[in-house]
Amino acid sequence: MALLQISEPGQTPDPHSRRIAIGIDLGTTHSLVAATRHGLAECLPDDAGRVILPSVVRYLDGQRREIGFEAQARQADDPENTIVSVKRFMGRALADIPGRASLPYHFVDQPGMLAIATRQGLKSPVEVSAEILATLRYRAQDSFDDDALFGAVITVPAYFDDAQRQATKDAAQLAGLKVLRLINEPTAAAVAYGLDNASEGLYAVYDLGGGTFDISLLRLARGVFEVIATGGDAALGGDDFDRALADWVLAQAGRSVVTGHDKRAMLVAARATKEALTDAHDAVLACSLAGGEIARPVSRADFDALTRPLVERTLAAVRKVLRDARIAKDEVQGVVMVGGSTRMPAVQAAVAGLFGRPPLTNLNPDEVVAIGAAIQANALAGNARDGDNLLLLDVIPLSLGLETMGGLVERVIERNTTIPVAKAQDFTTFKDGQTAMAIHVLQGERELVADCRSLARFELRGIPPMVAGAARIRVSFQVDADGLLSVSARETGSGVEAAVVVKPSYGLADDDIARMLKDGFASADADMAARSLRESRVEAERMGLATRAALAADGELLDSAEREAIQALLAALAGSAGGDDHAAIDAALAALAEGTEAFAGARMNRSIQSALTGRKLADI
Repeated sequence: MALLQISEPGQTPDPHSRRIAIGIDLGTTHSLVAATRHGLAECLPDDAGRVILPSVVRYLDGQRREIGFEAQARQADDPENTIVSVKRFMGRALADIPGRASLPYHFVDQPGMLAIATRQGLKSPVEVSAEILATLRYRAQDSFDDDALFGAVITVPAYFDDAQRQATKDAAQLAGLKVLRLINEPTAAAVAYGLDNASEGLYAVYDLGGGTFDISLLRLARGVFEVIATGGDAALGGDDFDRALADWVLAQAGRSVVTGHDKRAMLVAARATKEALTDAHDAVLACSLAGGEIARPVSRADFDALTRPLVERTLAAVRKVLRDARIAKDEVQGVVMVGGSTRMPAVQAAVAGLFGRPPLTNLNPDEVVAIGAAIQANALAGNARDGDNLLLLDVIPLSLGLETMGGLVERVIERNTTIPVAKAQDFTTFKDGQTAMAIHVLQGERELVADCRSLARFELRGIPPMVAGAARIRVSFQVDADGLLSVSARETGSGVEAAVVVKPSYGLADDDIARMLKDGFASADADMAARSLRESRVEAERMGLATRAALAADGELLDSAEREAIQALLAALAGSAGGDDHAAIDAALAALAEGTEAFAGARMNRSIQSALTGRKLADI
């Protein structure tokens, strides 16, 4: 007799099985991956024990690239091919990038989203982000010793629009990740703080990262996270503080920079000085430029004064969100600080002054978003226990609507509407006998089409000829839990219908995505070979150090011939490790293991003899 196997929706039928799901914070400056292990969400480290991955990609000759710390170390030497803060360019056209003249890149304007010229050709921000996401995916697979990841929750700034969210999702697809959900960074931070278990009420999440600023108000009640209002600035972050400091020091010194190397070197030096001023009251910005060295003392008071307008921009966004939500600042029970840039003392003091209470800073602001994403990923994978389930109710950051006659915008879904959401509105024809209607989908708060962002265009054809105003066209908007939009139009009398899933046209059509995936698969062997080589080199270094330590401790157990033989094997291993053949390194490792087997046995015998000396058999 067959048995019916029953499981909760979204959970695995096998109560002992567990799906591996990860949370990723794809940050402007740093990125992290986290997962729930042994009931605790934690950030996953690389093979050097570092949880942070700098969001930096450097393109080299021969289709090679460096990602993370290696690329970050060379950004001043090769600025045109080292892409930093790529998150600021996601889903953006060239006109959307403020301060682009101070950046060392060669931008190419394309429909919808810019590209960056590198020695490997044009690179879309989606492609660059995919490199970072793939590196985090490999890290997660190494951590679990398993290639079968169920999926990932990826965080995005609350103020990311539809184009930026879709670009993030495409980057994840290119990286070989199944996106379980996109969630807003402030919401993930609130989850990580455990506010669902410990607190109820109204909380603000102040998120100042490397390239974006978000402020969100959340109401927490029995595991339900409801975003009341959100706001911010997708082009304001720690990078702007670095740029302000670099410009001020150059002005004080009467210097200017022209080359890409000098621009990047000044920004790197400014960031280091900014970080030093977090704990110290004085620092020196020192940088080597083409025109000579520059070294300028900077006090924290100087830095606070010149960056005060940037801090005020964040406070203005906070006040606006409070007004939108019709909430007084004294109603907010706590302020959660997120993002590495919130470590600046002036930022913490400004937030405390606005809300009249010190902000919550008890978690690492760099890790908190990734940890929250991991908690949500674990729940979506069906691993959460009954008491661990969360309900996340995010909102859309910008209003969605249609173009009407005269170049005006008719808003259908207002900003700060909880998602997922579906809304419909009726429209009619403008002319007698009109049989088609062009539908232009827009996003923004302005009244004129020219001032809003175009998301999509499609046509509804086959409308029966009628006098103007007689037809009834119902246009329906649907926004899913990821904040992505689909729109349909239907003439109610005849039933003719047209629809579009709004996928922003930013120079990456479906064919382009398919091509990039194909290219990624084609280079998979090369990527795996490079990965195997690095792993073999790490193992060679580890075994070489262990063998030398053993020789130093118990080398007298060997005669001169045996010792020379092991030294020769160590030299052969070191020589192989300096090459590019991982098979040769593995062979040298195997030879060293075999050649030291007798030595290892002698060391074991000595240890046992030492442990048993002077003891009776009855005692043992």
